[in-house]
Amino acid sequence: MKVMISGYGRMGKLIEQTLEKSGDTVAVSIDIDNAALLNTMDKVADIIMDFSNPSLTDQLLAYAERTRTPLLSGTTNMTVQQHGTMAELGRKIPVIWASNYSLGINLFMHILPQVAAALKGWDIEISETHHNKKVDAPSGTAKSLADAIDPEGSCERVFGRSGNCGARSMNEIGMHALRGGTVTGEHRVDFFGNDEVFEITHKAGSRQILVDGAIGAARKLLTKEPGLYDMETLLFG
Repeated sequence: MKVMISGYGRMGKLIEQTLEKSGDTVAVSIDIDNAALLNTMDKVADIIMDFSNPSLTDQLLAYAERTRTPLLSGTTNMTVQQHGTMAELGRKIPVIWASNYSLGINLFMHILPQVAAALKGWDIEISETHHNKKVDAPSGTAKSLADAIDPEGSCERVFGRSGNCGARSMNEIGMHALRGGTVTGEHRVDFFGNDEVFEITHKAGSRQILVDGAIGAARKLLTKEPGLYDMETLLFG
C-alpha cells in the first residue's frame, strides 16, 4: 500500500515504522504544522490512515472527497456533524471509523450485546485506565463499549459519582476514567447481579496491537466498494 498518515504523533509514527517494515510506502505525513497541504495536494496515496485530532477532520474529509482517497479513521471526540459528514463520504468512497482497532477489543464489543441480553436487569459499570498524557475522558473505546451494550441510548451514562447522589438507578451505565503512569489502555465492564459479578477485561500491552489491527483493516478496506464500514463488519461479516 501507499499510505497518507494523518496525525504524526505516537500512533502515526508507529504506523509509519510498521508499514516500512512490511514493504509498504508512506507517501506523506500530515499534522497541524502542514495541514494546509490538504487544500491543494492531489491524490498521493491508496488510502488515508487518520489518527489525528478533530481540528483536522473537516480538512481531511474535504481532501478525501476531492481526491476520492479511501479513509480509515481512528480519531475520537469528533462532533456529531463530522460523523455525519463521514457517513455521507461513504456514499462515494470506502470509509471506516473505529474507536479502537485491536482484535481483542472488537471481539469484546461483538459479544457484549449477547452478555447484556443474558444478564438483563443487572447493574453495569464501565471503567477504563490510560496513561497520564491522555487528554480526553472517558476514552472513545469506553463510549463504544457502552454503545454496544445500549445501542438505542435508553440508559443514562453516569460519569463518576460524588456527594449524596442517591441510590443507583437500574437505568444507568456508570462510566469511570483512571489516569496514570504509562498504561497503554485497559477496559473493563462489570455486570453486578445478586450475590455474583460477571467481569470482562481487556488489557493492551502496547500500541502495536492497535497499529497491526488498523493496517489489517486498511488492506481489507481497499477491497471494498464505497460505504461506511466498521470493524464489526470487516471482522465478523
